[in-house]
Amino acid sequence: MNNTQGSPFRLLPIISSIFVGVLILSNILATKMVQLGPFVFDGGTLLFPISYIFGDVLTEVYGYKQSRKVIWTGFAMLILATLNIWIIGALPAEESWTLQSDFNNILLQMPRIAIASILGYFSGEYSNSVVLSKLKVHTKGKHLWMRTIGSTLVGELLDSVIFVAVAFAGIYDTSVLIVMAFSNYLFKTCIEAVFTPITYAVIAFTKKQEQIDVFDIGETYNPLPGR
Repeated sequence: MNNTQGSPFRLLPIISSIFVGVLILSNILATKMVQLGPFVFDGGTLLFPISYIFGDVLTEVYGYKQSRKVIWTGFAMLILATLNIWIIGALPAEESWTLQSDFNNILLQMPRIAIASILGYFSGEYSNSVVLSKLKVHTKGKHLWMRTIGSTLVGELLDSVIFVAVAFAGIYDTSVLIVMAFSNYLFKTCIEAVFTPITYAVIAFTKKQEQIDVFDIGETYNPLPGR
């Protein structure tokens, strides 16, 4: 199914905006560590899988190349947000404002977290998109649940390990990092598995509205954005 209208995609700007918003917000929330029972994870863990869900929607509906453009836009906005937080933190505070140390302790963690997120997400989401795209061609568009969950298992593993290692190495003991990486991976994959029916519904609705269903036949999978 192809978009034969020649008109711009109506839902792509909305999906792209939600994706970018989730990516930035999850990095801010990641500055707090959370513990639930034996599991330890950063505060962005519960929200971050939504970015993978929208990544699945982008790749499944619009194809690999369109998803690259949105992913790189998200990276650019995350870098912009991080840079501005760093600049504001470095500027002198007004005398009556006494929260500078709180600002530094919380938000100035974000540059390192953002770097970790970009490295982890680039590796994980790239793997996720490639696996999803290739499986779609291989299965001729069938077994969506297998494609979304299978690609998530690969992508989230790389993402969780790289993110935790870069963001928190030297801050926490190795044993904590291992628990953290495992907790991140478990929560992220479980959340996306639970959200599979919602992912199905969003993908079906988007395909119907946009009148498009791209198969990446012959795709070279260049990680950089392009035509």
